[in-house]
Amino acid sequence: MSRRRSNRVRNTNSKYVTSPVRVTIIDDCEEDEFLHHRTCWKHIAAALNKCGSKPKRAKELEIFKLSAPCFYDECTRRGRSERRIKCKYLASKLRKKLNSKAFVGYLEDVWSGFSDEKKNSFVYLDCLWFSMYKSENHNIRSSVFDSIKAKQIFSKKYVFLPIVYWSHWTLLIFCNFGEDLDSDNTCMLFLDSLQKTDSSQRLEPDIRKFVLDIYRAEGRTEDPRLVDEIPFHVPVVPQQTNDVECGSFVLYYIQRFIEDAPENFSVDDMPYFMKEDWFSHKELEEFCETLHSLGTIH
Repeated sequence: MSRRRSNRVRNTNSKYVTSPVRVTIIDDCEEDEFLHHRTCWKHIAAALNKCGSKPKRAKELEIFKLSAPCFYDECTRRGRSERRIKCKYLASKLRKKLNSKAFVGYLEDVWSGFSDEKKNSFVYLDCLWFSMYKSENHNIRSSVFDSIKAKQIFSKKYVFLPIVYWSHWTLLIFCNFGEDLDSDNTCMLFLDSLQKTDSSQRLEPDIRKFVLDIYRAEGRTEDPRLVDEIPFHVPVVPQQTNDVECGSFVLYYIQRFIEDAPENFSVDDMPYFMKEDWFSHKELEEFCETLHSLGTIH
């Protein structure tokens, strides 16, 4: 029996006791054992003991034992379904809003799952750097660019920048930024699992300013007008079905992009694999289950 029902039993019965009396301990009923019983004499007696009361006369309890026997120890009880536990556990996990600390922990797990050879073409930036860049504090903004310089992003074919803004996770990917800006292969990809919010349109101006400041921090001398002309693509990718699983989608975008990205990215071949049926929700669930099973985040 649930604790809630037990509380109702306890409260209902205790109000009929006119005054506190000495508690009689029932030897074969542990302190919280009555929580597992249906309404039987042992359940009622244990509940009364729990609240410090008992029936007025022991004879009444003996009569109640005959009319409401306890069969708890005699019944065969089936173990809880593993399938039900798994589904309930997974559903709650998928609907959990990821904070930046949890996201970073999961991303490190994703990253560690690839070989060094596979990771040579990729690098990821901290998920808080874009929001820090938006800060009005000059020292905070400067620290962002110092950190980015250490990543040597212009030596990589693909740069992942997870963005958490307006309590929503999206993914920005820089493609071939080491090439000339007028190259047909240089572009930005913006992956959003909730495109109806128009995050891409609202963030694009700030993203372009961010990219221009990265070039300046690196000592590059590209014409600022070329930065404004870098293609900014928003492919139609799988969409979330609730309000909180955007972080899980971004993690899976990264996982699948590393797996599927071509050796030589060309804008002419867009959108490649980045389509609405890129992956199923079931595949996302399996990915999240695998990540969580690693135990990095509790």
